[in-house]
Amino acid sequence: MANTAQARKRARQSVKVNAHNASLRSTLRTAIKKVIKSIESGDKAAAMATYQENVSVIDRIADKKIIHKNKAARHKSRLTAAIKALKGDAPAMLAKKATPKVKAAPKAKAAPAKIAAPKAKAAAAPKPKAAAKPKAAK
Repeated sequence: MANTAQARKRARQSVKVNAHNASLRSTLRTAIKKVIKSIESGDKAAAMATYQENVSVIDRIADKKIIHKNKAARHKSRLTAAIKALKGDAPAMLAKKATPKVKAAPKAKAAPAKIAAPKAKAAAAPKPKAAAKPKAAK
């Protein structure tokens, strides 16, 4: 617990600031969800209009340092890419979620042998070391 008046005041202030920042983060998430919902609807024009309305929210919250500016740029970039990927009926984000992840089959065991071969040559023929020169005494 805070022992000084200054520390008690800072504790009170931090509670208020934390609540305000949480509200702004919620606003950011809502703005992003609105754009994603319009992208999933498949209408490119409506998605672009929603994006234009909500990009200022993302920038404003980044300017207040609630999130880092690079995170804001990343969100805007991904939303823009999803809007550009819209063609007609098939939204890009739905198609991306629908594809199952399949593990690639392991390659033949000959590949590690190729990597190990140059190492064996290097170990077999080490480079000769230069003779140490005696230091000149002054």
